[in-house]
Amino acid sequence: MMDHQSPTRVYVVSDSVGETGESVVRAAAMQFYPAHLEIVRVPFIHDREGIDKVLNTARVQGGIIVFTLVIPELRDDLIQKSNEYGIPYIDLLGPIVSTLGQALQQEPRRQPGMIHPLDEDYFKKVEAVEFAVKYDDGRDFSGIQKADIILLGVSRTSKTPLSMYLAHKRFKVANVPLVPEMQPPAAIYSVPKEKIIGLRIDPDKLNVIRQERLRTLGLAENATYANVERIKIELAFADKIMSKIGCVIFDVSNRAVEETASLIMDHIERIQ
Repeated sequence: MMDHQSPTRVYVVSDSVGETGESVVRAAAMQFYPAHLEIVRVPFIHDREGIDKVLNTARVQGGIIVFTLVIPELRDDLIQKSNEYGIPYIDLLGPIVSTLGQALQQEPRRQPGMIHPLDEDYFKKVEAVEFAVKYDDGRDFSGIQKADIILLGVSRTSKTPLSMYLAHKRFKVANVPLVPEMQPPAAIYSVPKEKIIGLRIDPDKLNVIRQERLRTLGLAENATYANVERIKIELAFADKIMSKIGCVIFDVSNRAVEETASLIMDHIERIQ
């Protein structure tokens, strides 16, 4: 019987940063929730020495190799040695690149790191991420006038994760926490309401999320922060503010960050 206490280790080997491989592994792991996986990213592998190192570790500690190597010599070396050592492996890019090459009737460039070129688009993304960090959680309300998107919601409605996700899609996002004891900044009433996104959540769901947050911080779960009546007061206040603004509202109760972000982006594209 498999020991469910010992996570399966997946080595994501890449000649770049390894984001593509890790994203695919995490997406696949969702089909086995709860998946007991330990993902070890092994980036910037540019020689056989790096391959030998990760394979030796996998031989000793066990695990699976998932790789996105575009340099043929390194790819072939990893496959050959994985077969010799009996280490399971998955080549994520090889079959796709080969099939595309046949369809396009041209040879691939075999150049690592092309998914993150240092072009204008890349620098827009960096700028958007820096913007999201600067104007996160009401740290500086001056960002409201400059933002492409303004997120409104009570604490733990995924404002920060959404801001970061949207920033990677090159949107400048400011997020504003709504708290009954503090009126929101006047600026939210002076920007186009189409740019403002209200985030709503079921009170019971929020109660569970906040209790988990308190546990993570080592605090008592019965604190006011996670009190159901307090939560209802906060949500009623938030609904009042959102109704006054007349902004679009999305319920995040049972949605992943990616799903909510997709709805927000669709809304923004429609109004542009």
